[in-house]
Formats: sequence, C-alpha cells, structure tokens
Amino acid sequence: MLKPDNFFELSEFQHKVLFDDTAFVWEALTKLKSYIKSLITPNIASLRKDGVMLSRTCVFFKGEVIDRGFEIEHGDATKEGLKVFMAGRELKGASVFYAGSVFFDDNISIGEGTVVEPGALIKGPVIIGRNTEVRQGAYIRGNCLVGDRCVVGHTTEMKNAVMLNDAKAGHFAYIGDSILGNNVNLGAGTKLANLKISGSEVKLKIEGRLYSTGLRKFGAVLGDDVETGCNTVTSPGALLGKRCLVYPNTSVPGKYYPPLQVIRGAVSVKSYKHK
Repeated sequence: MLKPDNFFELSEFQHKVLFDDTAFVWEALTKLKSYIKSLITPNIASLRKDGVMLSRTCVFFKGEVIDRGFEIEHGDATKEGLKVFMAGRELKGASVFYAGSVFFDDNISIGEGTVVEPGALIKGPVIIGRNTEVRQGAYIRGNCLVGDRCVVGHTTEMKNAVMLNDAKAGHFAYIGDSILGNNVNLGAGTKLANLKISGSEVKLKIEGRLYSTGLRKFGAVLGDDVETGCNTVTSPGALLGKRCLVYPNTSVPGKYYPPLQVIRGAVSVKSYKHK
C-alpha cells in the first residue's frame, strides 16, 4: 500500500533505482541528495563564463554552446515542438537557454531538447531530463530530479523534490520535499506544504497504525495521473494514490488516500471508476 510501486509505474523512469530498497515511498526523499550527488554529470559550466545570468540566448548542442547564427522555432518542448536550425539544418536534440536565465552554480545537468526561459533560476545540484520546459520565473533551488517531458512552470518553486516523466506544474506552484508521479498535473496555484506549523516530525496514521516518517519537512506524494484543481493546498504528509482527483480550492489533510478518489475536502472523499 505504501511502497513506491503502489504509487508509480517506474519501468520507464531513468532514475527508478532511487526507489530501490525503500519500504515506504517517502524514504526516497531521504536518499535524494546523495543519489543526485553520486550520479550527476554537470554539463552547463561553459554557459557561465560571463556570470550566473545569461546575457544572450544560447543553444546547447552535443556538448557545445552556440551563441549565434541559429534560428529557433518556438513550440511545446514536451512534444518535441521546440526546434533549432542552423544554416538550414535542424539541430535535433538541441536545448535552448534564453538570455536572462540564471544558473547559480555548475552542479547542474540538463538533457536534450529542454528549454530554460528568461527569468528562471536554477541552483544545483539538479538533474533535468529531456524535452522539459523550465518556464519564465521558475525557481529550482537544489536537490531536485526532474524527468523527461516535464513542466516547471511560471513562478513555480521546487526544492528537494522529484518529478517523474510527464509531470507538470505549469503555474504558481510550490513543490517542496515532494514526489510527483508520471503524468501528474498540478492546477494553477497548487501548494504542497512541507512543514507543520509546530515544526515537528511528520507522522501518519493509516488504518490504525502510526508511521513515523523521520522527516521534519515532508510535502506530498502524488501517484501517477493525479490531478489537482486550481488553488489546491496539501498539508504535510499527504499521500495520494494513482489517479486521485482534487477539486479546486481544496485543503487536503495530510493522510493516505487510496487510488481513484475524488477529494473535495476533509470529509468529502469518494471513489470513481476510471475509464
């Protein structure tokens, strides 16, 4: 019930070994920093020769920085719609880093076909996958693992968090000490709160058993295909099983929700049939 496999289909996730030997899904968060440190191959140092903020738009292609002579066809990077051309030839797999984007240190790895828009700020250590969009004003502030075809959206903040493939947080979200499964979609303004007002350890009572997570900061775990409506707020320790749906403007208490639940508030939860 609380194992990673109960929340995520991991066969296509490049970093599935993060979840090995975890009795409970939240234990992956305790391993995240050391996992990234052991795996990361930084590849953006050459972008930072003139400082942390890019003064001009650059293309990153096969390990080389190109800062002139290219044309960009703007499109949805998550659907491979972002294209770069040079001398009439498409540079397949090229990533685009726009002027005004900020790379705070070198300890950052970014995959092919990914775009970082103006005003985005990234602090390492961070691994970002392929064909992902880091949109204007996004703030990724360390110990983050972002999969393929993800969206870290406008003024969305991430820290000590994981996004599996195709997870999207398009607008005004906070993702702290949390894990988003495959194809999760956060409605605008979703906040995954990660610290109790008391500042004490997050503990979970599930089916009469008390679980000590050992975590003072613990946001949420959202299983595959979970969707939250706009302005959803989850309390620390919220565990949403696969395909749960959360109504807009809902405050979600920190507890376990089985798959296929419609969550409308603290006392309004029901199951639905998935087609």
